[in-house]
Amino acid sequence: MSTNQEKLQDLRERKDGILQMGGPKSTEKQHARGKLTARERIDLLFDKGTFMEVDALVKHRCTFFGMESKEVPADAVITGSGKISGNNAFVAAEDFTVLAGTFGEMHGKKICKVIDTAAKSGSPFLQIIDSGGARLQEGQDSSELYAQVFRRHTLYSGVIPQITLLLGSCGGGAAYGPALTDFIIMVDGVSRMYMGGPAFVKTMLGQNKTEEELGGAKVHGEITGLCDFVVKDDREAIGLAKELLGFLPSNNREKPPVVDTGDDPARVNTNIMDILPEDSKVPFDMYRIIREIVDNGHFLEVKAGFGKNMITGFARLNSRPVGILANNSMVMGGVITVEAANKHARFVRICDAYNIPIIHIQDSPAVMIGEDEEKRAIIKHGSKMLHAVTEASVPKVTLVVRHSYAGAQLCMCNIPLGADFVFAWPTAEITLVGPATATSVLFAKEIATAENPDEIRQKRIQEYTDVWVNPYMAAERGYIDDVIEPETSRARLIKTLDLLEDKTDEKPWKKHGIIQL
Repeated sequence: MSTNQEKLQDLRERKDGILQMGGPKSTEKQHARGKLTARERIDLLFDKGTFMEVDALVKHRCTFFGMESKEVPADAVITGSGKISGNNAFVAAEDFTVLAGTFGEMHGKKICKVIDTAAKSGSPFLQIIDSGGARLQEGQDSSELYAQVFRRHTLYSGVIPQITLLLGSCGGGAAYGPALTDFIIMVDGVSRMYMGGPAFVKTMLGQNKTEEELGGAKVHGEITGLCDFVVKDDREAIGLAKELLGFLPSNNREKPPVVDTGDDPARVNTNIMDILPEDSKVPFDMYRIIREIVDNGHFLEVKAGFGKNMITGFARLNSRPVGILANNSMVMGGVITVEAANKHARFVRICDAYNIPIIHIQDSPAVMIGEDEEKRAIIKHGSKMLHAVTEASVPKVTLVVRHSYAGAQLCMCNIPLGADFVFAWPTAEITLVGPATATSVLFAKEIATAENPDEIRQKRIQEYTDVWVNPYMAAERGYIDDVIEPETSRARLIKTLDLLEDKTDEKPWKKHGIIQL
């Protein structure tokens, strides 16, 4: 019979073996790929000395295809919890040094357990994905557990923040996991996410494609829009995840964290109007306006490479987190396209889920028109913006700095769509359509029959401009709340958010709206 000391020594040896992961050679290979190990990633993510691992002793139960003799430390995924910047958080980090981080039955059960615990404790969940995919030796046992993980991502969506650090490969059905979480961070040149990898694509479709072509960071950061942040390496990814958590509450029942930035809430935005060109048709740098208004000029942009005509991201006003959505005239004049609409609607819903006030900064002349955009379903995708802003119950404040025309005006949240306050600069153009468009319809016959049609056209355009293309007609009719001096923008937004801090917004009871998807 073993003594107590022998039992203790046995435990220590078992735990030490698990801590070795796949062994020195596998660790060297991981480093050679430019990647950290799962345990190195966890050490960087959590405050020193706070991480508590659970289920380290879990073992697979597979007896097929030689698995009965395989040792798989921690079943290739490390799960547990700790503190990130002093707040509780949970993690599941796949270990590529162990059987290529493949996903099996017990691997999946560990992830399900830690997500459930995160939800019960009201804490964020982060998954670090670096896997060769499903453990084929375990067959259907792997698939069943994928489904259980995905169900949890869905059930807890909008309940606790869920962040995916995609620091390796994620192929096949596993790719749905990241897509079901709130944010995805990918490493350029390293991260890959696809339904079928090169071998499958070659066999089934006869196409020769690389992993990067099928699902690299460029694909998902610029084309599909699935990726929210593209970074250069693991360390930057982990640092960014920690920064992102700093803007989010631990769960949907809490307010987002207030962090003293030291920036004066009454700070005057000196010469901010000079950022705008005198000619309203000339594009300008919207980022300069955002950074001038927010605390210390700090803006964490989300989906920076996708739908660049729409800017989305987090900042602080008087130390409190806000979500900012702004049109970017430097790209397609700031018109709203399918990509911009999807980017906008998703960000609004994230902010609303986590009690983050929403600031719209309007400068859009239109929703994109034309045969190509119609066939891409701009009506369907644009309607998502209307649905999202109407449904959102958080404080919503809109600042019109220049163009606010037609459908774009609605999509960027005017009063009828639920804005609590709408302010405009004196440079704002708040009207149904542009003067040239209106003139071509209203005065078509007169222009067509005139001796000097160009002269008449310009005269009528100026008349329409004088009447409608300004912020004052909208102010006279109560369509906006005030025309403000641009230099007071920061102070006015902060005072308005102070008023709305305890806002209540009762909506008709329903299970959920039927949004276009």
